[in-house]
Amino acid sequence: MKEKSTILVVDDIEINRMILSQIFGEDYHIMEAADGGQALEIINSREDITALLLDLLMPNMNGLDVLKELNESGKIKNIPVFLITAAESEEMLMEGYDLGAIDIIRKPFIPQFLKHRINNVVELYRHRNELQEIVAEQVERLSRLNQSMIETLATAIEFRDCESGEHVKRICGLTRVMMNKVSDTYPQYHLPKSQIEKIVTASILHDVGKISIPDAILNKPGRLTDDEFEIMKKHTLKGCELLQNIPNSMDEDIYNYSYDICRHHHERWDGRGYPDGLEGDQISIWAQVVAVADVYDALTSERVYKKAFSHEKAVDMIVNGECGTFNPKLMKSFQEVMNR
Repeated sequence: MKEKSTILVVDDIEINRMILSQIFGEDYHIMEAADGGQALEIINSREDITALLLDLLMPNMNGLDVLKELNESGKIKNIPVFLITAAESEEMLMEGYDLGAIDIIRKPFIPQFLKHRINNVVELYRHRNELQEIVAEQVERLSRLNQSMIETLATAIEFRDCESGEHVKRICGLTRVMMNKVSDTYPQYHLPKSQIEKIVTASILHDVGKISIPDAILNKPGRLTDDEFEIMKKHTLKGCELLQNIPNSMDEDIYNYSYDICRHHHERWDGRGYPDGLEGDQISIWAQVVAVADVYDALTSERVYKKAFSHEKAVDMIVNGECGTFNPKLMKSFQEVMNR
């Protein structure tokens, strides 16, 4: 047997609560509250309130006060609120609507008319909430697919580049720490945490274009010739070409961050980077951050062409401009993060 949904009736006059309970008691589980404060206690302690029948005029805490609290907590989005009224002012009713009330229940109550109106709204909210759950599940599924696809691409690159999966983890970790630091420190670079996490995911693909670079160049143990370096530099553009073939399979924000980072993580603050010769804040802050993370990890990791530098030496080299010029604000945050 299907469990009944719950309606909360809030009215300081007992006879009104009794009448409404009789009208809806056959189809719903009824809870009652004699004032706004008691109503909020019930709402905050339960997840099964299907509708709220709320008297406007009550002592201590009236209906508008309850609506304001529901707005602040965000619960107004999931619970349809019907205002109970006799002859209150139009101004109060309009304020109630502005605060999210769905409809007005006028006294005296007309049972059949009232049941149809509230049943229809309750059913509408039920379908909407079910749809939101389905959408949320699909978003989570797509997110997992995105992450799996991105990690698979990154793994393929690392096999060719003779690097381990730890490289990606280190880039992601430092990107997250640095992005949070600059976001919290500098208002012009502030981003919501949700966007920072998308940037962290996008950073995995910063070198995806290396999949197109010949092994003889990619894993050459010695210094690259000028011609070989020109070929190596093309990994930024080749990566963008690859990403252009998969945008419909990826979260739009992650795709945009990935494309920008892939193309611009070798740009430098003084305009002497590649491939576009951007300078200053023409380079997005996320591309700047991934650039620093990539350089640091390259310095502190052993490669076919060099030994690993110590943490202290790598930080000094980056801050002193031995690996190209970086944003002074970014360098300040980098030092604060690395010298903890």
